[in-house]
Amino acid sequence: MPFTQIHSFDLTASADGHSKVLRAAHHAIAAIDGGDIAAWLALGEGALPSRTDRPRYLKKMPSFAGDVLDPVQSHGDLMLHITGASADAVRQAAEQALRALPHQQVRWRADGTRPENRTEDGRGLSRNPFHFTEGHGNPAAAAEITERATVRTGQGEPSWAVGGSYQVIRIIRLATDFWDRDSVHEQERIIGRRRNGRWLDGTPSTDRAVFATDPHGKTTPLDSHVRRAAPNPRTPPSMVRRSYNYNRGPDDQGLIFSCFQSDLEKGFEAVQRRLQGEAMAKYTLTTGGGYFFVPPPGDDWLHALAES
Repeated sequence: MPFTQIHSFDLTASADGHSKVLRAAHHAIAAIDGGDIAAWLALGEGALPSRTDRPRYLKKMPSFAGDVLDPVQSHGDLMLHITGASADAVRQAAEQALRALPHQQVRWRADGTRPENRTEDGRGLSRNPFHFTEGHGNPAAAAEITERATVRTGQGEPSWAVGGSYQVIRIIRLATDFWDRDSVHEQERIIGRRRNGRWLDGTPSTDRAVFATDPHGKTTPLDSHVRRAAPNPRTPPSMVRRSYNYNRGPDDQGLIFSCFQSDLEKGFEAVQRRLQGEAMAKYTLTTGGGYFFVPPPGDDWLHALAES
């Protein structure tokens, strides 16, 4: 789905009333999900009472090197993520869902699009504000997507969370004017791929690069984005990305980075640590977002939380 609205809430109910709010949000999402809309809810740290057996890594998103997080554009107790085939469909679905939660306070909101949204070789691709194709790093097979993105039995997570996923949202402002002053050649060396996704050594976008034959970074620089994110392409990051472009005016446009994983430490956080010092850092500024947990399908998790 090429259009999205993300709404993050501060829950106004007491801790004992959170289960009622979560149930109402679950029903609101179920009522709009399907057809031209795909929607889900995700839990922030404050959605669950302290006595609840909670996902191991669910916490407030920390500030990483280079971040300038705006508190009013970050975190939240509950998130509704609504995607759709058109902007009008998303807007109408969001209005319907919000009417079902009249007493809850929206903390922040983000609207996004995926230009040139398409599927190629099993991967969802789009064009980001830096003119590069997004999505080549994702797996093409459904089984591998599930393996990277969803919590499994034996991970030390509560039983109600099995089948769910940790979702990270990052609102990343991009210095597009600054970026566009560089030549395409320089941009491609900063990213580590051609604009169309092909690797700098000529390897097709659908294959994995072999950095071992370029140990000193003559072809693909050692501080390029892809090389820092996944220094060994044979062991790609344990996460699945699905990002959107946003535009709030000439001085605030960029990427709504979104990724899903079964383990935050092995997924997003491991990649984020490796990215420190990358060549692209001077063009980006993360200003908001948060850590959330998407419950598994169905409503068994609601019953488990209510019983706890």
